[in-house]
Amino acid sequence: MQKRTPAMPTEARQDTLYAPGSTGGADLRWYVLRSQPRQEARLAALLKEYQAEAKNLLEVYCPVQAAPQAVGGGTAGHRPLMAGYVFVLATEQAVTAFMRSRYPGGAILYARRREDGGKTPYLTVPEAQMQLFKDFNESYGQLAVVLERPYSDYAFNPKTGEPNDMVKVLDGPLRGQEGYMVRFRRERRIVFNMKTPEPGRYITVAVPDVSTFHVIRLHNAEADRQTLGTAEERAADLLAGMLQACGYGDDAPPMLHKIAGLLADKPLLADLRQTLSRQGHDALSRRIAALNAKEAALLLNLARHEHDAPGYTRERWPKLSLRPFLTPTPGPDMPDGCDETTIAHAGFTEIIRRVGITEQAYRPSLRRQERITTTYYAHIGVTEADAQGRRTLFTNWDTFLSEYFMTAGRANARLLGLGRVGHPAAPQATPGTPRPADSFRNYAPTLYRVLTGASPVRAVRALHVGPAAINALAITSADTAQAADILASTCTAICTEINSTPRLALWRRYLRTVWLHE
Repeated sequence: MQKRTPAMPTEARQDTLYAPGSTGGADLRWYVLRSQPRQEARLAALLKEYQAEAKNLLEVYCPVQAAPQAVGGGTAGHRPLMAGYVFVLATEQAVTAFMRSRYPGGAILYARRREDGGKTPYLTVPEAQMQLFKDFNESYGQLAVVLERPYSDYAFNPKTGEPNDMVKVLDGPLRGQEGYMVRFRRERRIVFNMKTPEPGRYITVAVPDVSTFHVIRLHNAEADRQTLGTAEERAADLLAGMLQACGYGDDAPPMLHKIAGLLADKPLLADLRQTLSRQGHDALSRRIAALNAKEAALLLNLARHEHDAPGYTRERWPKLSLRPFLTPTPGPDMPDGCDETTIAHAGFTEIIRRVGITEQAYRPSLRRQERITTTYYAHIGVTEADAQGRRTLFTNWDTFLSEYFMTAGRANARLLGLGRVGHPAAPQATPGTPRPADSFRNYAPTLYRVLTGASPVRAVRALHVGPAAINALAITSADTAQAADILASTCTAICTEINSTPRLALWRRYLRTVWLHE
């Protein structure tokens, strides 16, 4: 993938940096010079000598980075960050005169060849781009590592085959830059595809100490870990929704297990429909016949999983009460023109509400970032009214909250935000920089308010709803409509906060049981 980065110089318009009135009429620009092999320092030294005697050569910049510390504790040396390049702020006349008289073995880089056949100009770097490059080098030049493998090699973890998280930097010298979050031994680094001043050339750079960056996690629209991790859950939920829509109610779990077993024995949907029809399950058979190709692929994936691990579905879904909070399918059909419907359960009523979730996404094959809005369905349970006319509305966060309720002592204190709060205003890649705590307070503030009692929504352990008990996020109110809006927006905010941070990786894994991400 080749993606232009604002942190490195790029081919650009030949912008004049300084007004002629302030420089004696000189048209000063940043030019890119190429040295002979391993002669960057010599070229820079010659330029500085020439600068003392020449007019209109204002600044020389040779990017360097610290070499690895010698074994035994020697002094770190320096080597070029970008081998073969030196940048000079000067007039074209001054640069060409220097190269002709002092360094004829080098070259001045040209811009891309003009399509009209006209004279190709020298490559120049706009002042703003140059400042970003210098800021990057001063902030990270001593820490960045230039990698030999191409950038695309870091899209996936070679051991697990899972896609690496893609993040976007929100501030500092690398603001706007996207990269992969990659683990190197015991350290996580962000791997960037950095454009060099040479037209069409990129380098792969890894920057350590990721905790100093203010980043958001991008949804990889082509291979996202959250999406891949919910494949079986989405398939089982699809079946559960169909069963509920067909009126199976409390008989839904055994029917779910039966269908999974039938598909594991013979993964053919046509045979499944015929078997169900022969056994009198005509409505369910017709429902399966109406599946689209994507939904059919989900069920066949579940069949393969059940075949490889017999009893998986029964063990993973022993009961069906309220479905996970966000699912890709509604179950029952929505009435025309409506964004909401209901299902009656034993002991409560389920509201199914259509919602749109917008995510920052990236398509690696197209090298394009975009905002994607996906339709999901929120599932909200509503109990019967009490003596005061109040109802409890709840959403299913059973596994997620079970893991949270098991935290205690220091682990719980850290999770709720002891330590430095908030993101650094700008990257500070300095040894000893305090690391923001991996806490809900820092990275999932809506959940933090729920867990600390600062929200009308609360976390409830073992809420009894009908014949089952689940860990739930709940709200109690006499105004059902308003309470449903508050609960839905609160739960949605928690989902998006956890999903958009590269931190809280463990909790993002538990989130898969709450949000069946597509």
